[in-house]
Amino acid sequence: MLSFLYPHFLFRIYCGVKNHIYTGYVRSRFAHFGNSVIQYLPYQLLGEQFIHIGDGNVFEPGLQLTAWNLGEHTPEIRIGNDSLFRKGCHITAVNSIVIGNHLLTGTNVLITDNAHGNSDYLSWSVPPIERPVVSKGKIIIGDRVWLGNNVCVLPGVTIGDGVIVGANSVVTHDVPSYSIVAGNPARIVKALSSSEVAKRQ
Repeated sequence: MLSFLYPHFLFRIYCGVKNHIYTGYVRSRFAHFGNSVIQYLPYQLLGEQFIHIGDGNVFEPGLQLTAWNLGEHTPEIRIGNDSLFRKGCHITAVNSIVIGNHLLTGTNVLITDNAHGNSDYLSWSVPPIERPVVSKGKIIIGDRVWLGNNVCVLPGVTIGDGVIVGANSVVTHDVPSYSIVAGNPARIVKALSSSEVAKRQ
C-alpha cells in the first residue's frame, strides 16, 4: 500500500532535490566548485577554501573532505571531472592531493597525505590524538582509476592512469599506469607492457 501512496520515483525526486539544495548551500565555501553534487549528509567538510572541485562529480553520503591549514604547508585538494565517490569516502590533506578525471571508488575509501606523528619514541610516548600531524608527501591519482572497497591510499603516493586497486588494499608506493594492484601493502598482480599501451593509444 505504501508503494502506491509513495512510489519509488517520488522518493528519488525528493532525494535529488534535497541533494542539490544542500550542494547549493555549501558550494560557495569552496575555492572552486563546478557542476558537481555533494549528497546529503556529509560527515565533515573542513578547509573548503583550499579545495577545488571540477564538473560532473558525485559525492555520496558520509563524505569526509578536509584540508587542514597547520602552517607547514598550504593545503590543497584538487579533484577533476566526472568521478564517483561512494559512501563513507574520506579525503584529507595537510599538503596536497590531486585527483584526475573519472575516478571510481568503492565504499569507505581513505585517501590521506598525513598521519598523527612519526615512527619514533617521541611520537609513540604520547596519545595519538596529541601527536603533531605530519605529511610524508603529496598524493597524485591519475585518470580512470578504480579504487575498490576499503582501499587506503597513504602519503607520498602517485597512482598512474587506468589503475585498478583491489578491495581492502593499502597503497604505500607508486603504482604505474595500466596496472592492477592488491594486498597490504599493495603489489602489482597484472600490468600492461609499454608496447601494449602504445599499441592501443
